[in-house]
Amino acid sequence: MPPLDTDAYIADFADFIQASPTSYHAAAEVARRLEEAGFERLDESAEWPATPGRRVIVRDGAVMAWAQPPSADATTPFRILGAHTDSPSFKLKPNPTSNSEGVLQAGVEVYGGPLINSWLDRELELAGRVATADGATHLVRTGPMLRIPQLAIHLDREVNSKGLTLDKQRHTQPIWGAAGDLDENADLLAVALSGVGIAPDEIAGHDLLLADTQAPARFGLADAFFAAGRMDNLSSVYAGLAALLAAPDDAAHLSVLAAFDHEELGSESRSGASGPVLEDVLVRVSTALGAGEIDRRRAFAQSWILSSDAGHAVHPNYSERHDPGNRPVLGGGPLLKLNASQRYASDAVGSALWTGVCRRAGVPTQAFVSNNAIPCGSTIGPLAATRLGIRTVDVGVPLLSMHSARELAHVDDLVALGAAVSEFFASA
Repeated sequence: MPPLDTDAYIADFADFIQASPTSYHAAAEVARRLEEAGFERLDESAEWPATPGRRVIVRDGAVMAWAQPPSADATTPFRILGAHTDSPSFKLKPNPTSNSEGVLQAGVEVYGGPLINSWLDRELELAGRVATADGATHLVRTGPMLRIPQLAIHLDREVNSKGLTLDKQRHTQPIWGAAGDLDENADLLAVALSGVGIAPDEIAGHDLLLADTQAPARFGLADAFFAAGRMDNLSSVYAGLAALLAAPDDAAHLSVLAAFDHEELGSESRSGASGPVLEDVLVRVSTALGAGEIDRRRAFAQSWILSSDAGHAVHPNYSERHDPGNRPVLGGGPLLKLNASQRYASDAVGSALWTGVCRRAGVPTQAFVSNNAIPCGSTIGPLAATRLGIRTVDVGVPLLSMHSARELAHVDDLVALGAAVSEFFASA
């Protein structure tokens, strides 16, 4: 497999991030790019074709896509790249408009586990979806219009010595206007959506989140660092998208991109990894190929899920927080994520698969394991493996500042993940 062009990969990844401020936008952007490349968009309520082809569905903030080769039959295995489209943020509450001390504010609640302090003093937008009274849904984004201002040091003299403490209710409500600039009945949704052609009385529901508007950027020595929001986990979604677009037509398996929503909340939704969306797709695809339940289980027994989610590079200012024997570094390659308590699904067999994929792709890999004194996070890997019984291995790019509004990666790690996922789809 020829090496990927680093500059082109990173530039296109940056474009993908900017088009994907929320899970709904990410799913739509994946589908748009796939359809542009010839994938067929399917309706879940319609009958699906059994013929070979490349297809995609969108369910809320999740997107599932697959390439079915001409040789596929009832027991053909699946190669699945699992990722998630959502990231920690703040979600707009019902009746969000408030006026405090002459300043208009937006009522938000915390979504997932963001580094709250990283969201301070940034120009933010509202983005997500709006449902109208006619039952239609609309993707919307406002551009910069909100900010969560930090208290000045003159009014918090001990902030640098005793640390910043933020109350999730009182200290996270963004400002979006001065009350004197609008009438006393000014409404956030009316103002925010005025530019997208949706009248306030048409709105029947909304899923709107805050998103940072600063563009991704390369910087540092040799432009090796890449900073952007939502790399946990758009780094994996994009790697899967790029790999699926390049997947061979004559593979001995069906290549699948499974980008779930709601991982940051525990994945328990109809579009999350604990829900039925991936199983629905695999069952319908295999049934169209003539599979009964036994055939399907035979196919699953030969299948693999590559659960790709961002992990931690060793932080040079907090090196004691990491395992002393496993020290993944920025630029050292994507991670093989391991945990004795099965917070990650990797085992010896999965480790062998991953190291072989990386070797054939010509990229390095690094082992990640948590410090015993610090609880380990989890991924969609164990959830999907438990639901489907498919062998699963957990991997991902190393990051600094994970769950910050603006995370940090090394460009070589991002490109190496893309190359490894492409090899995963291409190899037998």
